[in-house]
Amino acid sequence: MPREYGQYCGITRALELVGERWALLIVRDLLVGPRRYGELAAGLPRIPSNILAARLKELQEAGVLRRAPRSRVVVYELTPYGRELEPVVLALGAWGFKALGDPREGQVLTPEALTLTLRTAFRPEVAEALPPTAYAAHLGPAELLVQVDGATLQVTRGTGQVDLAFATGPGIQAVISGRLAPDRAIATGVVEVLHGHRDLLDRFATTFHLAA
Repeated sequence: MPREYGQYCGITRALELVGERWALLIVRDLLVGPRRYGELAAGLPRIPSNILAARLKELQEAGVLRRAPRSRVVVYELTPYGRELEPVVLALGAWGFKALGDPREGQVLTPEALTLTLRTAFRPEVAEALPPTAYAAHLGPAELLVQVDGATLQVTRGTGQVDLAFATGPGIQAVISGRLAPDRAIATGVVEVLHGHRDLLDRFATTFHLAA
């Protein structure tokens, strides 16, 4: 059972609902979109299966998520109450980004994590002054389609017409933080340009920035 803190306040209750280990990461991934059980497990490669099952049950009982049938399969999706956590998760991500540092050995960057990072780092006031741009970010076999049109951002899994396609890994966070200049990211192999003009990585770094 989730722990109880014996205090009567909103913060305490929030921690009782989503403060258990892995709970907010499940919420993070479901903020990207509905997921099947196997997709959640794949996106959280270190979570024990019994813990994933327990957290899903707890979050469902708390009204944060629900099971829903989709095309003959069952997916987990956030309820409207659960989706209210989005600004909280984004703010927490921005706060934690300041202490991120360099990736440690064995640490991975999942497509869901990068999607939320891009949502957090997006600067609509900057993007409004730039031409519409589409990026393809390859993380291993996964591909994110990042479409920026003025103050509108869409990040989805899949392919499409893009202005710049690049392959990267956890090191892209250093570009987003400004600790690594785009040209140095390319020179050191942190980013590999697959298609398009490499100068567009400067536009990417201008559009997506989080202070570290």
